[in-house]
Amino acid sequence: METISASRQVMIDAGLNLIQQALTIYDSDLKLVVANHRFREMFRLPACYNTPGADFGETIRYQTEQGEYGDISDIDAFVQARVDQAMAFEPHYLERRMKIGRWISVEGSPLPGGGWIAVYTDITRTKRQEQLLRARSEELSDQLLQYAEELSATNRQLESTVTALEEAKRQISESEARTRLTTEMMPAHIAHVGPDRRYTYSNRRLSVVMPGRGPDIIGRPIREVLGEDTYRVIRSHLDEAFDGQQSVFEFTDHTSTRRIRGAFTPDGNTGENRGVYILSMDVTKETQTRVALQQTRRREIAAQMTSGLAHDFSNLLTVILGLQSKLQRLNRDDKAGELIDATLAAARRGGTLLDRIADMTGHRAPEVQPTDMVRFLADLRTLAQSTLPPGISLTIENTIPATPILVDPGMLQDSLVNLILNARDACDGEGEIHIVSRTIQDTWVQFQVYDTGTGFGEEPLKRALDPFFTTKGTEGSGLGLAMVYDMTKLAGGDVRLGNTDRGGCVTLRLPLRSSATNDAPGLILLVEDNSDLRGLIREMLTGMGHSVIEAASVDEAQSLLAELPDISLVLSDISLEGEATGVDLIRSIPADGVPAFLMTSLPKTHPLYIEGAARTPVLSKPFDAGRLAAFLHPR
Repeated sequence: METISASRQVMIDAGLNLIQQALTIYDSDLKLVVANHRFREMFRLPACYNTPGADFGETIRYQTEQGEYGDISDIDAFVQARVDQAMAFEPHYLERRMKIGRWISVEGSPLPGGGWIAVYTDITRTKRQEQLLRARSEELSDQLLQYAEELSATNRQLESTVTALEEAKRQISESEARTRLTTEMMPAHIAHVGPDRRYTYSNRRLSVVMPGRGPDIIGRPIREVLGEDTYRVIRSHLDEAFDGQQSVFEFTDHTSTRRIRGAFTPDGNTGENRGVYILSMDVTKETQTRVALQQTRRREIAAQMTSGLAHDFSNLLTVILGLQSKLQRLNRDDKAGELIDATLAAARRGGTLLDRIADMTGHRAPEVQPTDMVRFLADLRTLAQSTLPPGISLTIENTIPATPILVDPGMLQDSLVNLILNARDACDGEGEIHIVSRTIQDTWVQFQVYDTGTGFGEEPLKRALDPFFTTKGTEGSGLGLAMVYDMTKLAGGDVRLGNTDRGGCVTLRLPLRSSATNDAPGLILLVEDNSDLRGLIREMLTGMGHSVIEAASVDEAQSLLAELPDISLVLSDISLEGEATGVDLIRSIPADGVPAFLMTSLPKTHPLYIEGAARTPVLSKPFDAGRLAAFLHPR
């Protein structure tokens, strides 16, 4: 027998217990499969006879011994006769008077797989009406009375059948309505495509998961709805599902630039009749967080591997520098002096390399702050121009809005300068470097650095982001692009390498987080679990002219954000009541939502500090009113 899930079994039991008739289903071995509570109540049975697995013969024996069938002299023979009758699996309908004086009808029908189902209906009221009719209808002929009784019995059979059908219809309708409501409320797109690859069902959430698609997609081909670029990505997985293989995968939707997790499941049909169920979820924020945590873990592993070596190497370089300096003072020979100078230069370069390794493996927390990209890129041009020879030109094209966005300007500047220097080396003294900065679908802020140099070869395209990989021989450390990749991933972004028809291209993406702060007094949500500290900070904020509403946990804060649209700013501690943290609260606020800031007494090396600092500015405790005002409203 097909296994029924626990939740579905509960629904079936509840439905059976709601009907007025008693109902039993016995299998081909006359073992009870299903019985509702009405069966036990009608025949006043102990619980053991109403439990799946109860034997039919034992149940009849109990009823016989209780006198349910009158005075029976040979109980064993009577029970055996009832069992033999049941084993015949033939349809039957009968009416009998119970011991307590009530009348019941018993309607039994065999099941296709063996066994049978029986419905027991209390017909006492109907019987009384018939007796009254017989008593008051002496003038009626016997033939008419017999016909009326037969008609009444037939109506009872029909009533029992209709009641069962109506109950089944009600359960199916309720189940369908419940399923549709559930699918409509889920933050995912749920759909079905038929064998012709046209949508046969959709919960109308596609436009939420993948912006740019309309909600009315029933009857349309999936290829047309998703577009050629996206369909090309998912086609192989869809083909596998039509071949009967389930698949779960992630891809980037070209139109919306969202990261999507898809699940394709065959619908149970076979061959040319097979369709596919589709589940799609937007996991863009989850991916950003995941890559940031992965990169943090990589940094920890790299730090563990290199810290011991770096320490010993640093000691060795110290010895080399000391000995070479002594030789330089003792030896005045020109040739020896050249060798000593070369050795000193190499040792100092080794020290610089150690510093860069420390930068790469250390736990430096991002310092996110509102940044005007127009001014930032102007400063970048000034800084980078001085490093370029006269034969290389630098142009910057910026379409990022003037509204400040939240980034770590130091990390971003280091990354872009590094990319510019690599592009300069690829141009070999003559060429062009072009930087294009823009926003992508209100999700990313993107910087692309093009050059007219030699471009990336096959191996550098695969390995250029790996630490210590270089194509510059002894002139390169192999840490430049690795540092860019490391800092970008720490902030939840991504770095991609590629070639154009003129040279190389490096694309750097960071999560787009707006910093639309307002100096005017407003309603601030203060989230702090320490009541004394919460009171002090409230006084600081009210002293600036703000109104303050307070919470001690993430749940309280989220409820207030949902109920009070007038909140203009959120200031939250990282450590709060309950398991959720201030970082969780920041993560739950949309990128274009209310501005949010963190404060904490955690050290900058703490993982929560690092993760929080990658998302929003963090104010370290202790602080006074002046520092708080400068933090919330920088000039």
